[in-house]
Amino acid sequence: MVGVLIGFAIIVAVIAVGYLIGRIDLLGPSADRVLSRLAFFVLSPALLFTVLAGADVRHLFSALLPISALAAVIDIVAFLVIALLVWRRSIPEATIGALASGYVNANNIGLPVSVYVLGDASSSAPVILLQLIVLAPIALTVLDVTTSGTLSVRRILLQPVRNPLIIGSLLGVIVAVTGLRLPAPVLAPLQLVGAAAVPVILLNFGMSLHGSRVLAAGTRRRDVLLASTLKLAAMPVIAWLLGHFVWQLRGHQLFVVVVLAALPTAQNVFNYAQRYGTAVTLARDTVLITTAASIVVLVVVAALLAPG
Repeated sequence: MVGVLIGFAIIVAVIAVGYLIGRIDLLGPSADRVLSRLAFFVLSPALLFTVLAGADVRHLFSALLPISALAAVIDIVAFLVIALLVWRRSIPEATIGALASGYVNANNIGLPVSVYVLGDASSSAPVILLQLIVLAPIALTVLDVTTSGTLSVRRILLQPVRNPLIIGSLLGVIVAVTGLRLPAPVLAPLQLVGAAAVPVILLNFGMSLHGSRVLAAGTRRRDVLLASTLKLAAMPVIAWLLGHFVWQLRGHQLFVVVVLAALPTAQNVFNYAQRYGTAVTLARDTVLITTAASIVVLVVVAALLAPG
């Protein structure tokens, strides 16, 4: 438990440094965009590749995958039912809210948590693959049809091969499955670049927290609160129930499953909302609320489930 708390303390400390950088505007107005693109297109793909290339294949396709999928789907369906049938929201709005309820930040927050709390950077990789290859294309298809009236099959089919996170992850999986051993001169530069991903991601996230207002008057506050409650409260409980009673997981395995389910809403949801011009405030506020509150939830999960 002490090690887990130390891990959280490291994450919070780096985020706090990022917040201070943003508050004093040390890096200028475009710093967040530059760091975000650097992490997305270069650092994180390198990290995912090196981690997955040396990962145990059995871990990639363990019980974590179906449990994470089911927990996400249950949350997503719950939001859709309430938003569409009770509140009569439009399909695009409901889609963004549903994603905010079950699409976890397995990259920006999940990678640091995997490194410092779970002790294995590959822990969040199966969730990243699930979301980018399955959930994102389905959601983008719905948003394409309901906001434009046309279906861009080409964009949907090309999305996986244009996403650097997917490319890095899939190449790493191929290396792991085939048992290919990469020469040290090839692997070392990738490891060096990938090692910068976690601190840059945490600093950039801390910078993004400065100057943000949530739940402003005139916004769909109950949608935000519902999505946030489903994400932070319901999803970890569902993952624990499935892991404990259905898959019979115990100890560290159950801890990993619940921690990943307790991660905050992914920033990708905000990007999708911006791209399609719908429910932008809902996505933004849910990302901010769940990210800030997830530290408390994760500490509680660690206190209850962390082995030793």
